[in-house]
Amino acid sequence: MTENKTMEKPRLSVTFVWLAAAFCVCLVASNIFVPRLWRVGSLPLQLSGAVVIFPISYIINDCLTEVYGFRKARLVIWIGFILSAFIALAAQIVTMLPAPLYDESVPVADSFNKLFGLVPRTTFASLVAFICGSQINAWIMSKMKVAMEGRSFWSRAIVSSLGGEFADSVIFYPIAFAGTLPFAGIVGIIFTQVLVKTLYEVIILPLTTALVKKLKAHEGIDTYDYDISYNPFKIRDI
Repeated sequence: MTENKTMEKPRLSVTFVWLAAAFCVCLVASNIFVPRLWRVGSLPLQLSGAVVIFPISYIINDCLTEVYGFRKARLVIWIGFILSAFIALAAQIVTMLPAPLYDESVPVADSFNKLFGLVPRTTFASLVAFICGSQINAWIMSKMKVAMEGRSFWSRAIVSSLGGEFADSVIFYPIAFAGTLPFAGIVGIIFTQVLVKTLYEVIILPLTTALVKKLKAHEGIDTYDYDISYNPFKIRDI
């Protein structure tokens, strides 16, 4: 008599799915907000509209890596990448559709095309930068957690976000705004974005820390990434 055995597949909790969905929404929305630049008070500095929401994706990334581990964070990062690529493709197709039937609708269509015509370019830049920045953010968080034996979440969150945001901005802005902004303007917006995004996360850090503690208690897990592969393409390993 033989006994049938089935291999148990890794389970993803409802809370994890909600965090993954929120992460992807922040990423997709920030790609749409990127073209809207705005001046910082009376300073000769400007920021992208994405700064309103994009840092939240790094906060969620920190939470995912801290609670569920690098492997699950890597999976969510790639899901966000694929969804953003889909939105970019859809935006390109829609802007190529014929003009509307009535003249009254033409200005709306033109405004739409001007805005979303930039989405494929900004999304391409964002996808390249995002994969690098998010992976670096999760890698630093994971490595520091093991090295520091889980202590000082606040310092790990700041250092990992700073590393990820810097890599993201250095890659993204030269691609997205080449030919539309002077070199000095691009350099200025890179450092302004990194500073503002990191400050954003420092201000909200008490809330992030409380959320992480609640997640650990609710999920009953606190993952340490011992002896795992940090290969960014090994997404089936969760």
